[in-house]
Order: sequence, then structure tokens, then C-alpha cells
Amino acid sequence: MKRFLFLTCICLLSCNAQKNMGEEIEDLVLVEQDGYSGIEVFEAKEIRETKSLNRFYSQINKTRKPGLPVPMIDFSQEMLLLICLGEQQGKPSVQLSKIKETGAEIFIGVVLEIKEQDPLATQTPFYLYKMPLTDKTIVFQLVD
Repeated sequence: MKRFLFLTCICLLSCNAQKNMGEEIEDLVLVEQDGYSGIEVFEAKEIRETKSLNRFYSQINKTRKPGLPVPMIDFSQEMLLLICLGEQQGKPSVQLSKIKETGAEIFIGVVLEIKEQDPLATQTPFYLYKMPLTDKTIVFQLVD
């Protein structure tokens, strides 16, 4: 019986689903995702004004005709979280969660999952999320 409990505890602690990812981010909505951003390294940032959003879309639309439309965001009430995964081979997906919140910062964990490795298909995906506006600084942490 003791061995069974011991093995069960080990399995639960080592399971990827049991990682301390934190809690769900309230009112987080995926606005857009695409397989091509042109950004070759991992990058995560917050966007708080139209000028930065337009700059990002002008970069990703350089080689697209007619290009992706810039989403309409009310920056007086909302802000954006941009996750660019860099070069990936396969079908990536991202999961965000709030790890910790202090008086001045919100720590957001970024979990990257690669489904179906494909060495021939290289892409540079991005994910754009909106959430309610906050005065706190967003700190991104890539979680293995």
C-alpha cells in the first residue's frame, strides 16, 4: 500500500499538467493568431497604444498582399499582449496564465507546446491577446 501511494505521488508531481502555472487570466481574449510574423526569435510584450499596434502590423504585412487588418482596440479600456514565438518547426500553441501579481507587476507564464514536428515547415507564429487595461507592468516568463 505504501508503494502504491509513493508511486502515485511521484506520478502526480512529475506530470506536466501539475506544473504550477498559476491562475487563469481574467477576461483574456485571443484577438488574432497567424503562422507568419517575420520575427525570428521569441518576443513577448505589452501593447498599450495604437502607434505600437500599427508598427507591429506594418512589419508583419510587409510581404502580405492585401495584408492582415489592424484590429480595432479601445486602448482607454483594454491593452494587448503580443507573443511572437520565433522560428518554429511544427504546429505550436501557447498557453498564458498569471503566475503572480504584486502591487506594481503582473507575472505571466508563457507555455509553448509543439505538436507534430515537421522539419520542412518553418514558421514564425504570433498570438495577440487583449485584456482589461491595468497600470501594472507585465513581466513575461517562458515556462518549460
